[in-house]
Amino acid sequence: MRKIMIIGAIGSGKSTLIKRLFGEQDAALKTQSLVYRDWLIDTPGEYSENPLYYRALMATSHEACALVLVQDATRTRNYFPPGFAGGFPIPAIGVITKMDAAEADGERAAILLRQSLPAGSEIFCTSSLNMLGLEELRAKLLSFVSKA
Repeated sequence: MRKIMIIGAIGSGKSTLIKRLFGEQDAALKTQSLVYRDWLIDTPGEYSENPLYYRALMATSHEACALVLVQDATRTRNYFPPGFAGGFPIPAIGVITKMDAAEADGERAAILLRQSLPAGSEIFCTSSLNMLGLEELRAKLLSFVSKA
């Protein structure tokens, strides 16, 4: 079964997001290597922050049916280069995490994500604390898996 590959900067909330998508409430641990779990692939933040790891992401994408770029709503910069998702042979969506944080700026996060996503890509706003947007995101991700 092909999986969904999730990438984003260190501390952007990827692993916590994955735990919540599986209904788990315990704290996430720092991802040290590629983690394959059911229908998802969790990637270390270093893979998206360091171009030396882009080859590993590209190779892993051949096991995936879709790509998720994660942007933390509290960050003021984009950790993905312009057009980044367009270099992968699979469809991509964006996910904004930490929308519940006092310093969250969803509009800024969406602008940053759009720089790296293909035109027209969907963006989901989420919070792993109050479960905002997680059911909609889960349904979208599972729709990719069911078509693969």
